[in-house]
Amino acid sequence: MATCPECDADVEVDEFDVDKGDQLSCPECGSNLEVTGLSPIELDLAPEDDEEDEDVEDETGLVEDEDDDDDEEEDEDLDE
Repeated sequence: MATCPECDADVEVDEFDVDKGDQLSCPECGSNLEVTGLSPIELDLAPEDDEEDEDVEDETGLVEDEDDDDDEEEDEDLDE
């Protein structure tokens, strides 16, 4: 049995069925938890999944870069 770091509820975890880094949800508060220790079982709040946001920013950055390149080409056409 482990304890949720968010609400202190008991979380039933099968110590033979989990590995360090596994994620699960608290049955009481619904927080996403990560197994950080195995003996005894320790839980911590799982890190937020910011990878999707970074990908969107990267794609947006690429689109902006492409637009900038187009603007430079248009400026070159005007100079000619």
